[in-house]
Amino acid sequence: MADEWNEVPLGEVITLQRGFDLPSQNRKPGKVPIVSSSGISDYHSEAAVNGPGVVTGRYGTIGQVFLIRDNYWPLNTTLWVKDFHGNDPHFASYLLRTVDFQSCSDKSSVPGVNRNDLHRIPVFRPPLTTQRAIASVLGALDDKIELNRRMNATLEGMARALFQSWFVDFDPVRAKLDGCPPAGMDAETAALFPDGFEESELGMIPKGWIAKPLPEAIEVNPRRSLKAGVVAPYLDMKNLPTQGHSAEELIDREFTSGTKFQNGDTLLARITPCLENGKTGWVDFLGDAQVGWGSTEFIIFAPKPPLPSQFGYLLARSDALRTHAIQNMTGTSGRQRVPSECFNTFWLACPPHEIASRFDELTEPIMAEIKANADQSRTLATLRDTLLPKLLSGEVSVASLNAKD
Repeated sequence: MADEWNEVPLGEVITLQRGFDLPSQNRKPGKVPIVSSSGISDYHSEAAVNGPGVVTGRYGTIGQVFLIRDNYWPLNTTLWVKDFHGNDPHFASYLLRTVDFQSCSDKSSVPGVNRNDLHRIPVFRPPLTTQRAIASVLGALDDKIELNRRMNATLEGMARALFQSWFVDFDPVRAKLDGCPPAGMDAETAALFPDGFEESELGMIPKGWIAKPLPEAIEVNPRRSLKAGVVAPYLDMKNLPTQGHSAEELIDREFTSGTKFQNGDTLLARITPCLENGKTGWVDFLGDAQVGWGSTEFIIFAPKPPLPSQFGYLLARSDALRTHAIQNMTGTSGRQRVPSECFNTFWLACPPHEIASRFDELTEPIMAEIKANADQSRTLATLRDTLLPKLLSGEVSVASLNAKD
């Protein structure tokens, strides 16, 4: 290790300070991020700390570290860096990720992190130029991961907007009824839509479409085959995403009992608060495995032909479906869940085969691109997490990485 690297207590690199109270009733609309132990959770009109800053959890979510580039408000469940002692803030955010927070957690019923114990943890401090080089390497990986996240949010937004326009608002039909060509639609696709509506059990729907209760168009909790003891991909409820459809993490486990699913299925959390938080996924991550499994608190949607599989996911993300599910929850206030039978009263306007096929042609490539971006991000995250401790201990140098390029 280079002579310029020094082993020092963390407190000589950064000084951590407890965050500030800000009850919800005292918050005012603004653009200043409010940072909790799990990251940016709200916004306010004024800042308590000037950025750039680094925040980690004191109570609640412990061990996650957040780099905040602008002025911000750290809540009292967090620790924020009050003084960087001349060190690079971006580097400090990565250095904190290597710290064993659990060793500084107290043993009370609500465990928290003791900042004085954190300050005593020994770390390696490189010179400032090396700090910036390390932050640049790791930051480039994080920047690409963030770019992929934003791209995926845009792509999914496009697919959801198309779903809403065609199957909820019936925009192409309304445009033709008014004697106008549907906006942003080629003539061949526009010709697939009727130019009027007709009465149905659902109300007015496009001519030639069929109103059906959801289970007649989408199979709810279909039977999947998986024998006890067979090792198969397992998805925990905590890894079902709140935004986007890609699962955060899968592990291989022997099947015992649980909800079984296959590629093309949609997973919808049925319990509080997971449903309200938006936990939903579209299964495109099983690879060669035929069937995966997970929590019994998943509801599965499997669209029946001619509806494409992604129709089920986009429906599950729609405001109408989620509102219906939440309004039909049963049980105690602390543990409510959605009964599968409630979807018997949720009606869909089902399009003819030609429109369903065209929707598939337009949205399947979008979902494939989202998957490719998510897969790349997971690879980049693995690379970052592998490099992180090696770069911050001096085991691997930035110069050696550049030499391999």
